[in-house]
Amino acid sequence: MRKIDALVIGGSAGSLDVLLKILPEINPHIDFSIIIVVHRKQGMDSLLSDLLSYRTELKVKEADEKEKIKKAHVYIAPSDYHLLIEKDYTFSLDYSEKINYSRPSIDVTFQTAADAYGDRLVCLLLSGSNADGVNGLISAKKNGGITLAQDPESAQVTYMPEQAILKANVSAVLKIEEMANYINSLSLNP
Repeated sequence: MRKIDALVIGGSAGSLDVLLKILPEINPHIDFSIIIVVHRKQGMDSLLSDLLSYRTELKVKEADEKEKIKKAHVYIAPSDYHLLIEKDYTFSLDYSEKINYSRPSIDVTFQTAADAYGDRLVCLLLSGSNADGVNGLISAKKNGGITLAQDPESAQVTYMPEQAILKANVSAVLKIEEMANYINSLSLNP
């Protein structure tokens, strides 16, 4: 089993329900960080952090500029900013134009995480209505990372995971009930 340093989860419409189901089942002693990029409206920031923090023993917080990324933490991309992962394993926030009609863009986070973490990265793309994240999965795979997509049959909105499966040659397709066990199996901590 190889060492994983980060799991980046991206999603849009329908992905919050998935996160609320899998977070309570994730081992609070995992030895990697979880970074979540969800398309959402401005002003929903603290609500999302609070909602997710009630579902897990992991520390949940919104990512801050130049913050050092720590294991066993869940970081959430702030609304209306692209979240970049720097090679020194810190966050950068960017307000450049929207990508795939979205800011934060899942592609931006997946691609910068792929550059920073290489083969120590896992990316998971959930339910959503556009192809944001597909190019990022391709980058992660090229850099040796593990790429995953939600089984479209279990997605509220199938387009995003379908595009991931069609275009990104993902490593595995997971049903919602398989995700937490898969994530836990990535940790070298029991």
